[in-house]
Amino acid sequence: MFGGRSGSSAPKAPPAPRKAPPKPAGTPPRPGDPAASRSAKPSRAKQDEFNALKSRLHRKLVEQLDLTAMEGDDETIRANVGEIVTRLAEQEDTLLSYNEKKRLVAEVLDETFGLGPLEVLLADEEISDILINGSQHIYVEKGGRLTLTDVQFRDDAHLRHAIDKIVSSVGRRCDEVSPMVDARLKDGSRVNAVIPPLAIDGPSMSIRRFGADPITWDDYIRFNSCTEEMRTFMEACVVGGLNILIVGGTGSGKTTLLNNLSTFIPQNERIVTIEDAAELRLRQPHVVRLESRPANIEGNGMIGIRELLINSLRMRPDRIVVGECRGAETLDMLQAMNTGHDGSLTTIHANSTRDAVQRVETMVMMAGYDLPTRAIRQQFASAIHLIVQAQRLTGGARKITTVTEVQGMEGDVITMQDIFKFEPLGTNAESKVYGQFVATGLRPGFLERLKAHGAAIDERIFERCVLQTDKSD
Repeated sequence: MFGGRSGSSAPKAPPAPRKAPPKPAGTPPRPGDPAASRSAKPSRAKQDEFNALKSRLHRKLVEQLDLTAMEGDDETIRANVGEIVTRLAEQEDTLLSYNEKKRLVAEVLDETFGLGPLEVLLADEEISDILINGSQHIYVEKGGRLTLTDVQFRDDAHLRHAIDKIVSSVGRRCDEVSPMVDARLKDGSRVNAVIPPLAIDGPSMSIRRFGADPITWDDYIRFNSCTEEMRTFMEACVVGGLNILIVGGTGSGKTTLLNNLSTFIPQNERIVTIEDAAELRLRQPHVVRLESRPANIEGNGMIGIRELLINSLRMRPDRIVVGECRGAETLDMLQAMNTGHDGSLTTIHANSTRDAVQRVETMVMMAGYDLPTRAIRQQFASAIHLIVQAQRLTGGARKITTVTEVQGMEGDVITMQDIFKFEPLGTNAESKVYGQFVATGLRPGFLERLKAHGAAIDERIFERCVLQTDKSD
């Protein structure tokens, strides 16, 4: 969460109960159920024996699965298949305790319906990132802190199977020809996987979570990620059709902020979204979602962000939302903003608003045109009206640190002014940054434009003052 939710350790199961309550046969625990998690870490030999039994049961399940068990909703199907797995486990000549049998059934079901060992982590909504460095080392970020978990894959082949399951569900592949891939989970979480020979120590996968309970503006306010005045101002800017650029580093919350800014777009407008891996969740009724496509095994058929952006101009969009500009498509985005597609939104990686200008200059040059720097800056100054910086501060808290107006050009320099900003004052005992949100006292020059679009706001919010103090309790 933006403000740094509590919890900094890996999810661990509570100790096993002294007396196992009677439980109907064939009723398996769900993923994430503490009863299904590891208790005391078993010895390597015992774990290998358990894994061999699990693999054997999974093979038998595939061979004997009755298709009639697959009828009904997800809960019914899982319960029916769980009964089959339980019967198969009882046929094995192996002594298992009650908890071991529950764990065995749960893990076989996770392999069948989900992503195996990852299911227990995916079930924890407080985990924001899952970072897999080979089959034996899985880290999670929870409450802004990274922690090594005791969750493991059986081996690299087991991890590769999970990667293949994810990427194949979105029509992509990850193999020796294409050893690096972006994909997404069903809940919209972003996935990046890299396998050997690029990943030297075994397959690597990073999952950026987008939970079932998405962050809202109420969460921004509650966790001191911005103030009510800042939210009101940004809402007026979106409704008023200003072109907005969101900047920030990796993990600073750019996509989450883009999602929330998009909620201010009027319901009657046609929106086209363009992404490498679709993760935006716009709630308006008239949305066309486009996703880039990698090359096929012969190296042909690649369709990138730039091609989609050019094509979107023929789709009569009122607004264009690009998940991230990271290359030559930046020039096309600026041109679209300059040719009547006001109110468009996009993000780039940059550490500050001034760095954002330099990043845009560099990416425009990647388009292959020999444009002078002054021409690029003029394009930027006339296309972008507002820059919003998201930042992840020391201690893990994510905040909107500056809201900046792009005023225009003075000579060869783009002039900008901060309307709102966060001023750090220090760090507390937990090494978390604390500070204050301030209104700089400067009024943006586009207020008349906002009024013309029916987005007038109380100009008193711009009066110089401390809006809110964040003590990072």
